[in-house]
Amino acid sequence: MANSKSLIAYFSRKGNNYVGGSIVNLPIGNTEVIAKKIQELTGSDMFQIKTVKSYPEDYTETTNVAQEEKRENARPELKEIVEDMDSYDVIYIGYPNWWGTMPMAVFTFLESYDFSGKTIVPFCTHEGSGMGSSERDIKKICPNAKVLPGLAIRGGSVNRADKDVANWLKKLDLIP
Repeated sequence: MANSKSLIAYFSRKGNNYVGGSIVNLPIGNTEVIAKKIQELTGSDMFQIKTVKSYPEDYTETTNVAQEEKRENARPELKEIVEDMDSYDVIYIGYPNWWGTMPMAVFTFLESYDFSGKTIVPFCTHEGSGMGSSERDIKKICPNAKVLPGLAIRGGSVNRADKDVANWLKKLDLIP
């Protein structure tokens, strides 16, 4: 699979975030940091999943919106689509763990394409809740895709996660 055409599709939120017990202002969202590390190792194309309606600047307000979206099983509208999704064999899907799973915008993304026969490689950032139910949720949305074991990185340690990312990709035989 190391020679397959691959895409890193990720949802990330910069700005006001919860990291290690405190609210901090991140110039780049934690999930984007990990996505860039994966890109350095795999040479994959990148696509940022963005919603039409922006989330609030304030962290607590965003968590409230995220919780409401989850409760309503909402599918936020996305700003852009991947034009040539059929050309990709491997899709890395990255997101922060929001309320035990992926943000609902990632559900929108996954439901927008046919991933039959493709390999999905999930990764997430979190502050203690790991992958949550996201891997199970991806398998439910994409039943005809091969979903590989995901990587969960604590948000506060994304800048020191190079070795963890490389070891995970090697273990999955995605890089030599």
